[in-house]
Amino acid sequence: MTPIAAASLLENLRWRYATKRFDPSKKIPEATWAALEEAMVLAPSSFGMQPWKFVVVQTAELREKLRQAAWGQPQVTEASHLVVFCRKTQVTLADVDRLIDRVSAVRSVPRPALDGYRGMIAGFVQNPPPGFDPQAWTARQVYIALGFFLSAAAQMGVDACPMEGFDAPSFDQILGLAGSGYAATVMATAGYRAAIDDLAGARKVRFEASEVILRK
Repeated sequence: MTPIAAASLLENLRWRYATKRFDPSKKIPEATWAALEEAMVLAPSSFGMQPWKFVVVQTAELREKLRQAAWGQPQVTEASHLVVFCRKTQVTLADVDRLIDRVSAVRSVPRPALDGYRGMIAGFVQNPPPGFDPQAWTARQVYIALGFFLSAAAQMGVDACPMEGFDAPSFDQILGLAGSGYAATVMATAGYRAAIDDLAGARKVRFEASEVILRK
């Protein structure tokens, strides 16, 4: 691994912002987008369960319908790429076994050697702690993937905008997710900022580190 210099990391993160207007004529190169897709796949999740799907919407007709369900926000159709992050609506023992099978295959570990790992996850799925909300849990996993995507985009010089402002049930209907076991949770548009976006040159507003970072 080649570490990135601290100065370069911070410069890239200060450069990024929630892009409100994209230049429709500028498209993300295929190799760059492939790397961003892989970044989503590489995101961590609790137990490694990966309770998500990432829907990359390429069809112009679908993008237009999604824009209407996102209250007309221009990023949806102007951006080079649009990805909808979807959470799994229910995690079951079948999902646990699917993961264990994958671990066994990828790491060449006999499945019986993973019985303890399976038992730990299965116990959580079957007997979650008091007050546990499975929908909130899977949504949190999705947001980890979103964060990975946004950070990776910044490091590659790609503008992006995380977006929660949309009618999720309409998105599920438009994307054919209804009844699939997955539900639209958040989306991100990606591409290159337009000259007309007034926020592009605005100073980033953040509270001082001393106010939000506690050292004990």
